[in-house]
Order: sequence, then structure tokens, then C-alpha cells
Amino acid sequence: MFEFIRKHQRLMQLLLLLLILPSFVLVGVSSYQERGADNGVATVDGKKITQQEWEEAQRRQIDQARQMMGAQFDQKLFDTPESKQAILDQLVAERAINAEVARSHLTVGDAAIQKAILDIQAFRKADGSFDMDQYKAALAAQGMTPEMFDARMRHDMAVQQLAGSISQTAFAPRTVSNRLSDINDQEREVQEIVFPLAAYAAQVKVTDDMVKAYYEKNGARFQVPETVKAEYVVFDAAAVEKQVSVSDAEVADAYNKNKARFTTPEKRSASHILFNVARDAKPADDAAAKAKAEAALAEVRKNPGDFAKVARAQSQDPGSAELGGDLGVVEKGVFVKPVEDAIYALKEGETSNLVRSEFGYHIIKVTKIVPSTQKSLDEAKPEIVAELKKTKLSAKYTELAEAFSNTVYEQADSLKPVADKLGLQIQVADGLTRTPNPALGASPVNNDKFLKAIFSSDAIKNKRNTEAVEIAPSTLVAGRVVEFKPASKRPLAEVDAQIRQAVAQEEALRLARQAGEAKLAAARGGDVAGFGEAKVVSRTKQPPFNETAALAVLKADTSKLPAYVGVEVPGQGYGVYRIAKVTQPAQPDQARRKQEAEQIGRAVGGAETYGYIEALKQKAKAKVTAKAADLGNRAE
Repeated sequence: MFEFIRKHQRLMQLLLLLLILPSFVLVGVSSYQERGADNGVATVDGKKITQQEWEEAQRRQIDQARQMMGAQFDQKLFDTPESKQAILDQLVAERAINAEVARSHLTVGDAAIQKAILDIQAFRKADGSFDMDQYKAALAAQGMTPEMFDARMRHDMAVQQLAGSISQTAFAPRTVSNRLSDINDQEREVQEIVFPLAAYAAQVKVTDDMVKAYYEKNGARFQVPETVKAEYVVFDAAAVEKQVSVSDAEVADAYNKNKARFTTPEKRSASHILFNVARDAKPADDAAAKAKAEAALAEVRKNPGDFAKVARAQSQDPGSAELGGDLGVVEKGVFVKPVEDAIYALKEGETSNLVRSEFGYHIIKVTKIVPSTQKSLDEAKPEIVAELKKTKLSAKYTELAEAFSNTVYEQADSLKPVADKLGLQIQVADGLTRTPNPALGASPVNNDKFLKAIFSSDAIKNKRNTEAVEIAPSTLVAGRVVEFKPASKRPLAEVDAQIRQAVAQEEALRLARQAGEAKLAAARGGDVAGFGEAKVVSRTKQPPFNETAALAVLKADTSKLPAYVGVEVPGQGYGVYRIAKVTQPAQPDQARRKQEAEQIGRAVGGAETYGYIEALKQKAKAKVTAKAADLGNRAE
């Protein structure tokens, strides 16, 4: 691994922040508004970041990670206080940047926005043309209009412009990158002698007193945490769904009121051939362009099947010429009026006369017309039922969730009343601990928020129901302690064999270390007998022996050779290493060196960007008023 990157993890974390920042803004941080009476978890530029915004930001990050990581996704990585605090810190940084963008009146022109959108590969067809249908569908799925997306893109690009002005101008001196690459390329010729644990195991005699001493010294290792056996009920969307239905009359009414929604408008695909004419063109230039257009039109009239061929050869529209003039599916309002009018006046397969627009002379052909269609009531019914049911579910969930919360609180001596009232099943979980237990997997009660509630003094001492705890969106859980087992220490007799094995290994290692240190001293005095064959160790290759020992060898001071290193090798014993020679490769890998220089430059850019963001936070008088632990406490 590249040594510089390994030693400067802080810089790489800053670089990661820089890379993540624009994508986080893209999903809507800039559009947050103050909500409700939340006192806020932070303040930036006089504006609050609310508890709800903090939670929403964490949910978005989890959703993004789940999409990116697929089957390898592990939500526990995001449920740590460190992860939650990082999200809050990031929100503060983003707000500080947004404030600076506003103060500096940074903006991005229409042409840049249009080019950025056209360059998004997700909106491209297989032939490379822009897919307007896919573009609008993608925005609709996020509840956005093209105007909203343009505004979001404009803001994001302004933010990236601000951050890029710092990160992209940073650089590391060539002497620094060369020196670091020299260190990375360095090779050390090493001889090894190992004093294995197995060679000293027979000399070890483990006594009862040694076992007892180890047990007393390492009592925490044998501690059994407090556990709870609990009853619990889960209230979620599935519990509500069976109580919601949609009638045929409701479906028919919704259909009749929203027929336009189930109408697919006519779609037209067209191609064109353009002969450019400048706005300030002289009459002679205009006439010349028109003559060329008339000649091309005559050629197309003579051989209609050659339209694409003529477009590739003569059209002066760089976006469509190479596609045979194909403009794709035409949307109203995209093209200038004369062109749009011509497209909608033609029948399928027809070619227009010359059409004059502000860009020049066009020859237009409608290549395909898909007539408007209307979904019947039966065809639209599944969609309408789903939507009506969703609306009803939302309202019903709110109603029943309140009943769930009130019942578990008001009849706190049992979960049976709420289970009977809402048709829920009382389940039992054993072995619950104060922190999530990996052995219980994704159980609804193996959740930080619920565990805090079930381990509260009221729940344990008085055996009362916990409050309704929201463990996930639209999922509430309430529990009741059935049995509580306090923390205890495993008896010595139960762990005796385990301790004897550990003590025996410790003693064998002590003897191996003694022998190794004696050999190390002798080697420094000139006794080099017993060392193995020379092996080459470097930072760019797999080490020829234990990695712990290899790292010690690479860290050793080699200003005077031979140099010697002694190190405990985990699970093996003690090793002594003789470094006889330090060399540089005759022909360094220049491609890798270039990559390393770029890595260093990015790290420096990340560090400078971090410093700049910290300065912006001070400028915006940013203040964090909550800690990561509050995310769970307040949500309850």
C-alpha cells in the first residue's frame, strides 16, 4: 500500500468529504426549510438545522449506500455515533458553503446547465441522442419538474465551482512527491530467524495460582452482560393494510375526475436537415444558404429514402447530422415555433418544404407518429386502487398509531389489550442486551432505540410496558420485560481450561521473547549464525513473511547497516530480522509514480478544502448544539 496514504488517513478522509459533498447537496440539502418547533441541533448563518433534517440526511445516506453496495450493505456501519455525528458535521459544512455561494452571488449560465444535463448518460438513448421521456420520468419519480431540476443543477454546479476553486488549484511540490515515491519504491534485503511458541510450550508449567491471578486481572473478559427476556408487539403498515379497502365506486370516481392522467399524448419522431444562416447574415449569404437547402430538398424529393444520407453529408446541425438528422421524440416547447409547427403539420413519412427559422433553413421529415391513447377504467384500475389505498393507509396509520401509543401507555401492565385491539401478535425475544446483539440479526427488538427503552429503570423494576418506539419509518414497537438477569462473572471453574491455554501461550511467548532478545543482542555484537536466506521486502509487494514483522522492518532506521529489528509475531513467537542492504529499483514504475503524485495532489487539495470549509463555518458562525447520541434519544 502506498505509504503516504496509509500514514495520512486524515487527509484522505478530507478528500472523501470533498467527493461526497456535491452528491449530498444534489439530493436536496439546499432546499431544507425550518419545520415545526424543533429547537435545532445546529445553527449556521443564523438558520437552524433541525432534528428531523438530521434524521432525514442519515436515511438518505443509508439509502444511497444500500443502492451502491447491494448485497454487501451493512446498516450497522451507519448506526454508530461516529457515523451519525459525521452526517451532522457534513450538514453544517454544506450550510456554510451554501451561505458563501449566496453571499458571493455565484451562478451558472443557462448554456452550462443545458450542457451538463445533456451529458448525463442516464438520459441518453443507445444511439447517443437525448431521451426526453426518460429525463421526465426520472424527474417525476423524484417529484421534480424540469424547472426544479435546472435550479438544483445550477446550485450544485455553483457549489462545485466554489469547492473546485480550492481543491483543483492545490498541488504538491515535485520534490515531495518524488521523495515519497522513492520511499515507496525502496527495497530492503532481510534475513529472518524465528523463535516459535511451539519450541517453548513444553517448558511452561501453568499453576493454579497463575490461573487465579489471570482470572482476577482479566475479570472483564469473563463478564456476562445483563440480559432481558421480553414480550413485544410490532405495529407497522402490514397491520394497517388489512383494515383498508377500496370500492369500485371510489375507483370509478377517481378515474372520471382524472381522465387526463390516463391519456397518453400523441408522440412524434422527426428528423431535419439544417443549413445555418447567421442572424446578421447579408442577403447574399442568406440566398446562398437557401439555394443549398433547395438543392438538398430536391435531392430528398427525388430519393426519399436518402434523407438520412443527405443529412449526414450536408446538415449543419452538429447534434443531429451524424445521426442522420434524427431529433428523437419531439416534445412541444423544445424547438422554435416554425420548426415545431412544421413537425405537427406533417403526416407520418412526409417531408416539409423549406422552413425558415432564426437558425436558418430546415428540411423536416416526420419519421413516426404514435397516436394518443386512453387507458380504459379496467386498465387504470390497478394503479388507481394502489394510489387510493396508499392515501387511506397513510390516514389510517396515523389514526391507529395514536391508538397503539395510547393503549400501551394507558394499560401499561400488559401488552394484551393493545394486541387484542389492533389484531397484533405478542412475540417473545430472549437474550436482549443493552446494545444490539449480532446473534439476533435484524429482529425489530435488536434496535438501539428499543433497547434503551426496554432497559430503562421503569421497564425493568416495574415491569411496565415501554412507550411506543419508532424503530423505522412507519414501524412502532412496544415491549415488556418478562425476566431480567443482572450482569455476572463466569465462575473460575467454567473458564479454567480457557485461562490455562491463554497463560500457557503468554508464558511461551515470554520465553520466546527472552531467547529472541538474547539473539538480537548477540547479532548486534557480530554473531549472525542462524539467520535464513535473504529476502526482499518493499512497500509495493506482498511481504515474504508475517506482515507485522514486515512493517517493523520497513519502519526500522537503516542509516547504519546492517540494522536489526526484534518483533513479536502474533500467533507465531518472536522474530529477529537482519537488514543487510537498502536499494532503489533501477527502473521505477513511472505510471505508478504518476498515480502517486496525483494521489498526493488530491490529498493536499482535500486538506486545503477542509481548511477553507472550516473558515466558512466560522464566517457563518456555525454552532453544533447536539451530539450523535441525541439522534436516538430525541427521535423517541
